[in-house]
Amino acid sequence: MKYRAEIDGLRAVAVVIVMMFHAGFKYFRGGFIGVDIFLVISGYLITTIILSEMDRGAFSLVNFYERRARRILPPLFLMMLASLLFAWFWLLPSDMKDFSQSLMAVSSFSSNILFWRTSGYWDTASELKPLLHTWSLAVEEQYYIIFPLFLILMWRYGKRQILGSLILIAIISLAAAQWGAYKDSIATFYLLPTRAWELAIGAGIAFYFLYKKHDLQKIHSHKLLNEVLALLGLLLIGYAILAFDENIPFPSLYALAPTIGTGLIIFFSSSQTIIGRLLGAKPFVAIGLISYSAYLWHQPLFAFTRYQGLIEPNELTFTALIFLSLLLAYLSWRFVEKPFRDRTIFDRKATFTFALIGSIGFIAFGFIGNQYDGFKDRLTENQKALMAFDNYKIKEIYREGTCFLESEQKPEDFTKNCFQPNIEGDSIFIWGDSHAAALSYGFRENYPIVIQMTASGCLPLIGYRPDIRPNCQDINNYILDKIDELKPKTIILHSNWIHPLDTIKPGLYQALSHTVALVKSRSPKTEVIIVGGVPQWKPSLPILLLQSHIELNEEAFIYSRPYFKIKSADNILNDVAEKNDISFISLINIFCLDNKCLSSIKQVDVYEPFAWDYGHLTKSSSIIVSKKILELITPTK
Repeated sequence: MKYRAEIDGLRAVAVVIVMMFHAGFKYFRGGFIGVDIFLVISGYLITTIILSEMDRGAFSLVNFYERRARRILPPLFLMMLASLLFAWFWLLPSDMKDFSQSLMAVSSFSSNILFWRTSGYWDTASELKPLLHTWSLAVEEQYYIIFPLFLILMWRYGKRQILGSLILIAIISLAAAQWGAYKDSIATFYLLPTRAWELAIGAGIAFYFLYKKHDLQKIHSHKLLNEVLALLGLLLIGYAILAFDENIPFPSLYALAPTIGTGLIIFFSSSQTIIGRLLGAKPFVAIGLISYSAYLWHQPLFAFTRYQGLIEPNELTFTALIFLSLLLAYLSWRFVEKPFRDRTIFDRKATFTFALIGSIGFIAFGFIGNQYDGFKDRLTENQKALMAFDNYKIKEIYREGTCFLESEQKPEDFTKNCFQPNIEGDSIFIWGDSHAAALSYGFRENYPIVIQMTASGCLPLIGYRPDIRPNCQDINNYILDKIDELKPKTIILHSNWIHPLDTIKPGLYQALSHTVALVKSRSPKTEVIIVGGVPQWKPSLPILLLQSHIELNEEAFIYSRPYFKIKSADNILNDVAEKNDISFISLINIFCLDNKCLSSIKQVDVYEPFAWDYGHLTKSSSIIVSKKILELITPTK
């Protein structure tokens, strides 16, 4: 197969934009499309290799898997081993347990399935997973297992049938991706069936290069056409990097921009075109050669740095980490990748033995770590006390399943004791999401009549319908009808206002104003109070207390990464309150000093963290916060 420097250049573009995206650089919010570039390239290269060997009658499944093992496993296992060493000393048991599960998943080519089942790609906690990036390796590994078998099966029916099958698979896969991006976005993002069409684009180009050489010569004889279409391909990739972000349903039809762009570059660029010469320049090729190892190293470096820091690393730190990733990538490529590709150093038996021993070793360690809850015996008694909040019993606090509805529940699942029908007068009505459910505990402890109607992920906004909580609109309409029926004395609107802030910010002011107006029209004598978001921390407060070596016997203030987002949301909430002549209470103004917020609360003789996770109140803090709110509002105590 003829070497094409511009493809290594494309690899360089892909890995750099992925690293910049994971670092959080402003102008690379669409950098996640680097994975899509890799998939198209992989589809092209693997198909070219297999079909070329089949044409010569030289294809061997064992040889193919051996080459893949030599290419993928040595640097992967090195990265996993290094990550394991840092995880042992730094990760807390719950995270070590998750890490142990990911060791097993990576070693069995199923990490995409694990992360699909356990997290979303855009979750805050995902930034702290050292092996999160291996999901894309799993997609490719599954492709490597299935695709050669598919070609062997279809080879007997002729090349036309192979091409027709690839086109059909691509159409079905793209249709599934488009549907799934809106119906089950996490599964669609992670799984092979909804990524197969991207691989098929590369495979189709390979098919054309191999079997349509006469047509290809005609097309490539038009130099201007090659220049224009190769440039268009690069512009499509650039557009996706700048225009896309985590709010784009992906991979849907939107993903056609980077994948078709990549396909155009592969098809039309060469050493004879401007784009081909640009991507084939030595700096791009150099990074492209080590791109696989660079991709492997960057996520653990980013994750462990974030995990150990009380504040989010700045751009300078991330820039240094990117260069460190490239340095480690070069060392890995020079001293691990290259030697393992040399059959005179490692023969087939040694390669498969290494693969088997490494896989079994990581799976065994991961199994033990999972069974022993992340080796929790490593902790001191104080650390164990803090870690107990990781399994905080929220059912009794939130009234889960009855007055706090989970995502699959419907408004009819609210029980009568949530809203106590036929009670009029001096009552407080709590309306909001899980944060409001946590706050309601303190009100129930401090106030005689409390109505709680809360639902997971549902802001108290009429018309609000997040994709992941399809019942929110019906639930909020039901709650509004209950307000009309019960005419409570006071309504508290409270939620994690920053959770959907980026997606609804342009409409948050209007949506909340509309909701307040509806409440006042339905129940004119009801006092409406907006309560701002509680202090939050990343990844979670108990973890930060552990990392800061702060024990639960002092009232300390700890830097809050999301503070400024909460402040931004508070400004919007305050504007709504002023416009509608109602009250607004900022909790961060009460419990924070600048961007450092109170980390623990003393209730009687016991200290508890202010939050049991990233920002949900504990029992003690819920009582204290509700008392503060009651001091500031008008209902008779």
